[in-house]
Amino acid sequence: MNAANPIPRLDTIHRVLTPEGCELELRLAGGIIRARAWLIDFFFRMLFFSGCVFILSRSGRMGEALLFLLAFLLEWLYPVVFEVFCEGATPGKRFSGLVVLRDDGTPLDWSASVARNFLRAVDFLPFFYALGLVTMGLNREGKRLGDLLAGTLVVYRQTVPPPKVMDDDTKAEVLPFTLTEAEQRALIEYRLRAPGFSRARAGELAQLATPLIAELPPDAARERLVHLGNYLLGRGALAARTEEAG
Repeated sequence: MNAANPIPRLDTIHRVLTPEGCELELRLAGGIIRARAWLIDFFFRMLFFSGCVFILSRSGRMGEALLFLLAFLLEWLYPVVFEVFCEGATPGKRFSGLVVLRDDGTPLDWSASVARNFLRAVDFLPFFYALGLVTMGLNREGKRLGDLLAGTLVVYRQTVPPPKVMDDDTKAEVLPFTLTEAEQRALIEYRLRAPGFSRARAGELAQLATPLIAELPPDAARERLVHLGNYLLGRGALAARTEEAG
C-alpha cells in the first residue's frame, strides 16, 4: 500500500459543526437496519389495518370508502405524523434505535418530513425500493432520493449520557428573558464544553450570543454564559442546597 496515499478509513460517523462552534458526531444508519425499521412499521400498519377491515367490512360501501381512506393515511401520513410529533422516529425506527434529523443535526419539521416521505413513491421504483437502495449506495451519507431532496439524515439515536461539567464553577445567573428550546440546548452545550476551550476560543464563541452578553468583553461574556448555563443545568440550586445542608 502506498504510504503517501493511504486508504481512507471507512466509518459511519457524520460530523456536523453547529453555529455555536460545537461539533456533533452522528452515526449514520445503513440499509439493513433501515429495512428492519420499515418492516416493523409495515407490520404495525398491517395489524392495525386488518383490525379495521374486520370492523368496517360489515358496513357496506361506507366501510369500503373508509378503508380506502385509511389505507391512504397509513401509507402517506403515518411516517410524517410520527416523525414530526415523536422526535423524528416512527415506531419501527424507535424499536431499531434510529431517528431522522436534518443535515445540521436539528429536529425534523413538517416540510422536511413531507418531502422525504412523499418521494418514497419514486424511491420504490422499479420495485421494492430498488432505486432508493441504489441511491443510498452512491452517496457517503446513505441518503435515498427523499433524504437528498429534504436535506435529512437517518442516524442512530444517541444513547450515551451527556458529558458532565468539568469544573467547579456553580454560580448561577437567572436568564434575563425566555429562550427557545434550541437556544437553551445551545447554551447548555456551550456550558458543558467551555472548560475544554482555550480562553480565546471561549470568548470568541461567547460573542455569538449577542442578546445575552450585550457589550461585555470576551472574558466577561464567557463568564456570564457559564453562569446562565449553570442556571439551566440546576447547578446554582444544587450549590445553594449544599450550603444550606452544611
